[in-house]
Amino acid sequence: MSDAQQSLAAVEPEILVASCTSSGKLLYRNEAWQRVLGDTFGLWNNLLEDDQDIARQNLKEAARGSLVTNAVFMFRRADRDLPLPVLLHFIPIPPPSPDSAKGTHLVVITGEVLAEPESWTENQTEKHRMETLGRMTMGMAHDFNNLLSGILGHIALARSTVEVPESLKEHFLTIEKAANDGAALVNKIQRYIRQEKQASFEVLDLTSLIQDCVILTKPYWYNEPRRQGIAIDLTFESVELPPILGSAAELRDVFVNLILNAVQALPESGKITITTNSSKKDVMVVVADTGTGMSQAVRERVFEPLFTTKGGRGTGMGLAVVFGVMQEHEGSIEVESELSSGTTFTLTFPINSAVTAEPVDTLTDGNRDPVSVLVVDDEDMVRRVIDRLLTLRGHTVSSVASAYAALDELESGAFDVVISDQGMPEMSGRELARKIRALYPTLPVILLTGDTDLNVDPQDIARVISKPFQADDLEDAIRAVA
Repeated sequence: MSDAQQSLAAVEPEILVASCTSSGKLLYRNEAWQRVLGDTFGLWNNLLEDDQDIARQNLKEAARGSLVTNAVFMFRRADRDLPLPVLLHFIPIPPPSPDSAKGTHLVVITGEVLAEPESWTENQTEKHRMETLGRMTMGMAHDFNNLLSGILGHIALARSTVEVPESLKEHFLTIEKAANDGAALVNKIQRYIRQEKQASFEVLDLTSLIQDCVILTKPYWYNEPRRQGIAIDLTFESVELPPILGSAAELRDVFVNLILNAVQALPESGKITITTNSSKKDVMVVVADTGTGMSQAVRERVFEPLFTTKGGRGTGMGLAVVFGVMQEHEGSIEVESELSSGTTFTLTFPINSAVTAEPVDTLTDGNRDPVSVLVVDDEDMVRRVIDRLLTLRGHTVSSVASAYAALDELESGAFDVVISDQGMPEMSGRELARKIRALYPTLPVILLTGDTDLNVDPQDIARVISKPFQADDLEDAIRAVA
C-alpha cells in the first residue's frame, strides 16, 4: 500500500465536519476535513468543476431548510492521480428565531471518505493512463502519416522520372515495404481507437509471408546471438497451404513478434521451430522454442495488455497485439509452456471459401482524360509530392498552402476537383469543403487526412483518402468524382 493510501486508510473511519453560512462563508472545519479535503479558504476549491456547482446548489437547499444527504463528490488531491470520492450530507441548523436572517439556516456539512479497494484504484489509474496515451497517439498518428506520405510519394516519383538501376531496386522495394507496413500499423492503431475492424483483407500466401519474417529477423536469431557466443537454430518447415484472407502487415507483426519473443527466451542457445499444417477448414502454424518457458501464473496473463516479465525492456503490448490481430482474422492463438521446458504457440486461421482472384482494373483509356486540380495542404513536402505525381500523369495542377489561399485561387481559376488536407491551421479541410459547397455547388472536394476521426458530411466531401496514400489512390478518386 502506498503512503497516500495508508494516510487515507488512517482517516477513513473519521467523520469530516465543516460548517458555513447560507452564503457559503466558512465558519469551521475539523482536522479530518483539512487533512483529507485540504485547508484552502474555499470549501469547494478542490472539487471538480461540475461538482462545485452541485455542491453550491445543495448548500442553497440546506440554507432554505432542506436536508440533503448521500451526495457523492470527487475531490482533487496532489498526491493522487485520480480524484477522491467523498460522501457528504448537508444539514440545516435553524436560526434562533423565525425572524432572524429572514429564516435562513446555518449549514453543517458532514462526510466520510468512500473506501476504495486497492485494485480499483490501480485499475482506474491504468484507465486514466491509457486514455491519455490514446489522445497522444491520435496526434502522433497524424504526423507519422504525413511523413510516410512523403516517403511513399518520393519513391513513386523516383520510379516515374528515372530509370532505377538494378542494384537499387531491392533497396527501393525494402523502403516501400517498410513504409507501407508502418502505414498499416498506424492505421491499425487508429482503427483500434475508433473501435473499427479491418475494412478488407487480401489473399495471402502464408508460407511466403512467414519466410519473409524469418529472413527479416535473421539478425536477431542468428547474427547478434553468435557475436555473443549463443547458438540459436531456427527451422521453418511448411506443407503446401491453401491461401487465406488477411492483412499482410498485421500478420508480419504477429510472426516477427513471436520469433523475437522466442529469441529472448533462449539466453543460452537453443532451437526455434516453425511448422505449418492444414485441414479442410483451418490453417495451423506452430511456433515453438526450447527456452526458459513460463509459469502457470505468467501463462494465464501472457495476452493481457501492459503485462510484461521483462521489466523496463518490455512494453507488455506485443502479445496483446498478437491476440488482437488473431481475433480480427477470426482465428485463435493458444499457448503451452512450462518453466525450463520451452513454449509453444499454436495459431489457427480459417480457410475462407470467398477467396477470389485479384480484382481487375476497370479504368479504361476512355476515362483517363487530364483534369484541372487544386491541391491544398499546409505540409510543403506532401503538397509538392502530390503536385508532381499528378503533373506526371498529365493533370493541370495548382497548389496552395492554406484554405484561404485556396478560396482566392478558386475565384481566379476554373478547376475540376479540389484535393484538400484535413488538418490545417486557421481553417480545416472540412470547413473549406463547406465553404466550397456554398460557393461552387458542383465542384467536388477530395479530403486527405492522417487523422483518426474520418467522419465527414458526404454532401460536402465527395471522397476521403487516408494518409499515407499511393498515386493510384489519388488517380482513382479523381476519376470517381471529376
